[in-house]
Amino acid sequence: MDENRNNNKKDDNNNKRNFIGAATLIMVALFMLAFLSRGIFSTGSGELTYNEFLKMIEETPAANIEKVEIDESYNKITLVVKDRTGSVTYTTGVVGEVDELRETLLEKGIAVEGKVIVETSLLVQMLIYMAPMIIIFIIFSSMLRKSGSGGGIFGVGKSSAKLYMQKETGITFADVAGQDEAEDSLIEIVDFLHNPGKYSAIGAKLPKGALLVGPPGTGKTLLAKAVAGEAKVPFFSLAGSDFVEMFVGVGASRVRDLFKNAQQQAPCIIFIDEIDAIGKSRDTRFGGNDEREQTLNALLAEMDGFDSSKGVFILAATNRPEVLDPALCRPGRLDRRIIVDKPDLKGRLAVLRVHAKDVRMDETVDLNEIAMATAGAVGSDLANMINEAAILAAKSGRKAVSQKDLFESVEVVIAGKEKKDRVMNDKEKRMVAYHEVGHALAAALQKNTEPVQKITIVPRTMGSLGYVMQTPEEERFLMTKVEMEEELVTLLAGRATEELYFDSVSTGASNDIEKATKMARDMITRYGMSEEFGLMALESIESQYLTGYSKLNCADATAAEIDRAVRDKLKEAFEKSKALIGSNREAMDRIAGFLLEKETITGKEFMQLLGEVKNPAPAAEPDVKTESANSDSAAEPADTL
Repeated sequence: MDENRNNNKKDDNNNKRNFIGAATLIMVALFMLAFLSRGIFSTGSGELTYNEFLKMIEETPAANIEKVEIDESYNKITLVVKDRTGSVTYTTGVVGEVDELRETLLEKGIAVEGKVIVETSLLVQMLIYMAPMIIIFIIFSSMLRKSGSGGGIFGVGKSSAKLYMQKETGITFADVAGQDEAEDSLIEIVDFLHNPGKYSAIGAKLPKGALLVGPPGTGKTLLAKAVAGEAKVPFFSLAGSDFVEMFVGVGASRVRDLFKNAQQQAPCIIFIDEIDAIGKSRDTRFGGNDEREQTLNALLAEMDGFDSSKGVFILAATNRPEVLDPALCRPGRLDRRIIVDKPDLKGRLAVLRVHAKDVRMDETVDLNEIAMATAGAVGSDLANMINEAAILAAKSGRKAVSQKDLFESVEVVIAGKEKKDRVMNDKEKRMVAYHEVGHALAAALQKNTEPVQKITIVPRTMGSLGYVMQTPEEERFLMTKVEMEEELVTLLAGRATEELYFDSVSTGASNDIEKATKMARDMITRYGMSEEFGLMALESIESQYLTGYSKLNCADATAAEIDRAVRDKLKEAFEKSKALIGSNREAMDRIAGFLLEKETITGKEFMQLLGEVKNPAPAAEPDVKTESANSDSAAEPADTL
């Protein structure tokens, strides 16, 4: 370590000496140029010999000579003569005694101007010319001191990494929830940074780095800060875009500066967020940005060059692992790939508890129900839901958050806020109500669908005029073919209801059709659930942690057959939907009428109405004894029987 620091100091001193030498040479050159410019670059129309000058003085009338200027400091005589076109300036050198020449000119009546240099004038002029150079030198020297070693002028090549110490971050694994597997992988790193001798005693080496991979909002940056907080070591944090600049070589210089500072602070952690900004694969036919590739090459070289036994560990995060260069992810660089995926039910519940610990909750709150209703949500979504619930409770004047506030916040995050200013006419409102009840009926009348939690026809800001919320009864990780087919029937039930109950269909089913088409296509191209294509994988997913864009891997003729198969599957599901809704018109009318009146009904109310229609209460049987007693006037009162 001491040897490295000494070498770094030597490099810094050499850089400073080189800079000062170059600046000094530039200043001297500029000074000489400025000092001699008066004599070298003098303005004028021509130059004369001294004899030609004397002859011109004798032959030219005094009235045509504007002036003669004798400059002893530069040994120069300037003659300005009038002619038809204007004034012409001639210059010559001083030969002989200046006093004799001045007397001759005065005798002829010629105006004479003179500049006589005093003993200190040369020094004064030198200072005048050197003053700007001295100021420039001072400015450049201060820039060099501020930019630091390896930073270059203005600090362009200096790393902009933020140094977070433990007292500033204050984040530990207690602040991270829902990522138990990722935490287990990172705890080993913390233990290695705390007790390196424990591992080196048996020959184990600290991995050089780890890559955190997962969708946005799952807590990759939070995990990295928690590692630094647990290990109580310095934490260098940058984004991949911080390395890339307009000037080629700046990013590479910043990488070298970052690793040099990190080795001086070891043990420490370097965290590079969104590493795909500089780590994209170089195997492209059209080449890449030279600056980005040089930065990546410098990063690869530095990762190979530093000694991991000193405790420098690299953490990187990305949600596009498929675009990274293979050389970056090989063992010996980013040794481990840690998946930070969307949390499951247990993880969502843990995340909700972490974010709710500082929020006042009332006795109605059941976070388990909220976790069950937010399948697919990431940590940032759940934190936003808790915050939205707290804002809603405060806005309503309540002192604590209720379960109703939490469910409303879930809807706000998923579908947006209620649009209270949007008023639908009676026809549209009735169509939306029947559409949504159609979805709910299809879900309730099938065996393998999720139960209905809520039905509403209140418009939301994200474009929905109404929706049905379904909540699973347990965490699910797989869907069977039967379940997917029933889900298709549920998705298309809204359009089927419109076709059965109204003269024409509407645009309200656009999102349902989009979801159903994607599900049917996935069944055929990805899941092997088609008899026609069997187990062929006809589609692959790209950017699975972002958009999940699908790409067909088949011929055009096969793609046309896929389209026909998707159409047939959707048509079959639609016919089932029509049959299901058509056979339950009484339930549809009653539930839709109730929804039109209330605008929002719960799943419990929905199932109660459906049960009353499907299983009506039997009529009360006549009491034979009572009737006979009433018909017979001689009978005794019923209470005496």
